[in-house]
Amino acid sequence: MKAKIILSAIGITLLGSAAVLAQGQPAAPQKPMSFFVTSTTEGSGNLGGIAGGDKICQDLAAAAGAGGRTWHAYLSQSQAGNEPAVNARGRIGQGPWYNAKGVLIASNVGDLHGDNMRDRNNIQKANMLDEKGALIKGVGDMPNQHDILTGSDSDGRAFPGGFDATCNNWTANTDAAHAMLGHADRQGGGNISWNSTHMSAGCSKESLIRTGGAGHLYCFAIN
Repeated sequence: MKAKIILSAIGITLLGSAAVLAQGQPAAPQKPMSFFVTSTTEGSGNLGGIAGGDKICQDLAAAAGAGGRTWHAYLSQSQAGNEPAVNARGRIGQGPWYNAKGVLIASNVGDLHGDNMRDRNNIQKANMLDEKGALIKGVGDMPNQHDILTGSDSDGRAFPGGFDATCNNWTANTDAAHAMLGHADRQGGGNISWNSTHMSAGCSKESLIRTGGAGHLYCFAIN
């Protein structure tokens, strides 16, 4: 009986020691930010082309202390004249990507787009942060700004030439042009795709606001 009591006491002591050691271990370092939604925007669909969208991401990342990486905007470009089609999914690197608080957004391009299994990404309202770590306004907030410019289908690819879903390849700010939008919070309406939900009413600031956005972009570190 005494032996059992002694063994139990030793077991409790060992467990307590293990708990103390575990508490004393330093937390794993937070993963550096490699994804964000732009905090500020040009406001219209005229970004200065796809390169202009990249510059917006790069400048905001630099202001947030993450300018040591190369940043691209998640934008597709349609084939038009001498301009080739460009797929958003092919210009954002290989992943993984983490938001400003170190939360994993997706491990790779396939998971991001659900190539093998849907909802393998972690895109939801709580994780859609700007480069400063602030939440992007969505359904239920005033104003709702969950519409994100992408110009892409749900697989992250450009639409066929002749169908303008990119505000004339991100150079138009009139309502004669339109853009495909995704919902950052994946809420509102029957289609809750993060990258290909519905078309904008136009490419002017007023139309993007009226549709439910403000010209925000998804930004990904490609390295």
